[in-house]
Amino acid sequence: MSDNVAAEQLRLFIERIERLEEEKKGMSDDIRDVYLEAKSQGFDSKTMRSVIRLRKMEKDARDEMDALLETYRNALGLQ
Repeated sequence: MSDNVAAEQLRLFIERIERLEEEKKGMSDDIRDVYLEAKSQGFDSKTMRSVIRLRKMEKDARDEMDALLETYRNALGLQ
């Protein structure tokens, strides 16, 4: 009896994961469509992705990254 219960639980977990994977794919497609729409309006999607990545970062981490980037740019003469 417990084997049946465990198998049923496993099946339910698998089905939930499959549904979530489908939702994730749908969301990824929607995000891609927004980038394409922005690109058609003249925006650079690569830069937009960078801005989104920066907005996810904590201010301290962003400041540290900016300082390090500036140090590297100066060391390489990239003004």
